[in-house]
Parts: sequence; C-alpha cells; structure tokens
Amino acid sequence: MKKLSETLLLWAVGGVVYYSIECFFRGFSHWSMFLLGGACLCFFGWQGIWCGYNDPLWRQVLRCTVFIGAGEFLTGIIVNKWMHWNVWDYSDQPLHLFGQICVPFLILFSGLAAIGIYLSAWILHLLYKEKRPHFHVL
Repeated sequence: MKKLSETLLLWAVGGVVYYSIECFFRGFSHWSMFLLGGACLCFFGWQGIWCGYNDPLWRQVLRCTVFIGAGEFLTGIIVNKWMHWNVWDYSDQPLHLFGQICVPFLILFSGLAAIGIYLSAWILHLLYKEKRPHFHVL
C-alpha cells in the first residue's frame, strides 16, 4: 500500500507541476502532459531509489532526460500523429525527430529533471521514510 501511495503522490505532484509550467510558459496545456509529467516524476524517484543515490547527479540527470525524451516521443506519436490532437510540434526547432522531440527542449528538460530528482527524493524521504538522499556531482 505504501508503494501505491508513493507512486500516486509522485504522479500527482509531477503532473500538476509540469502542467502548470506549460500553462505558465505556453498559456495552455493538455491532459496528456499531466500524465507524462507524473510518469516522469515517478521515474525520477524510482531511479534514485534503485541506484541508492550513489550515482553522480549528472548520470541521474542523463538517465532521466533519456526517459523524458522517450516518453515525450511516444506520447507525441500517440497524441499528435495517431490521434491528430496537435498538442505540440517541434518541426520548426533544430535537431528534431518527426517534430515530436528536439535537442533544445531536451536540454531544457534536463534542467527540469535535475529539479525533479531533488523534489522526488525529498518527498519520498520526508513523507515515506525512504533512504535519505545524498547527491554528488561527480
């Protein structure tokens, strides 16, 4: 039951935070971004627990950025290409893949990943008594 509670809380926090960031910067968002933001924050927390926070922060950020990119690509294929909802299009950005992901936004998302890693770790530690996170850069 504890793991379900952890997952649901991280999913809700991640969803609300990412949805809010998109609304602030774009003026709108889509419910699929709530789901993706929640999934990402769950992964941020899980990967920290799996590695025991022993991996350097740069490696955790890289792992989480790859997860974000894969999640955004798969979500984009579903909501933009298959469903034709046109939630976003990076076709005008450099180094994009089918307009669903692009390098400039992955760099931006890596910064959000770093914040999300800290946020998820401290939520899990303070509310659920998971291992106290200890971060190191190198």
